[in-house]
Amino acid sequence: MTIKKHIPNVITLLNLLSGLVALVYAFDDNLQMAFFWVCLGIFFDFWDGFAARVLKVSSPLGVQLDSLADMVTSGVVPGVVMYQMLAHIQENYEQYTITEDTFFMKLVPFTGFVITLGACMRLAKFNIDTRQTDSFIGLPTPANALFILSIPLIMNTTESDFVFNFFSNPYVLVVISLFSAFIMNAELPLFSLKTKNKNLSDNKLTLLFLGICALLLLFFRFEAIPLIIIFYIILSVVLNKTKKSV
Repeated sequence: MTIKKHIPNVITLLNLLSGLVALVYAFDDNLQMAFFWVCLGIFFDFWDGFAARVLKVSSPLGVQLDSLADMVTSGVVPGVVMYQMLAHIQENYEQYTITEDTFFMKLVPFTGFVITLGACMRLAKFNIDTRQTDSFIGLPTPANALFILSIPLIMNTTESDFVFNFFSNPYVLVVISLFSAFIMNAELPLFSLKTKNKNLSDNKLTLLFLGICALLLLFFRFEAIPLIIIFYIILSVVLNKTKKSV
């Protein structure tokens, strides 16, 4: 077996390693470093499939390995981060101090793991869904992970009291957790963000979208991430309607 057959799987394992490091930081309540390592993991996830196609070494093992790595980086880590956010709000948010000792309030932080359950279901469906070879059905787990992990960073950097109070509300975070699990598994066609081959014309939509994302991040920093996710969903819906009308 030649070395090149192992290259995509090594890149995938780097994604998994990044997720594991992010998990350590998330448990240590260093959510900024957790975000950085998840971004690094998603970077590796973006290129492992491309490497497999370019080197023509795609395999069933690589497909399964990719989903297992994503389960940690884009499934377990965002669930832990949401748990941490809800746990801190339970402890520190004065509006809820009256009920923080109740059994119900102690259970609230665990609703963050609904994100992990939704990611697990989505990744399992992805491996057996033949419709998702060139596009996605439902929000990809990496995109959802970026959205979830951007929330604590937005709260730490925003100058808007409205934005801070919005994401400091435990009910809002619970709804976000439930909605993210839903949107990952919704029957909503979304265009693929992975490069198809070395031909630029075949990847112009992906490259254009990534360019717009870069500009939004440059001007709005972390607050751009939810905007990018919303833009991605809306653009996919518009493209789907355009294709149907042609």
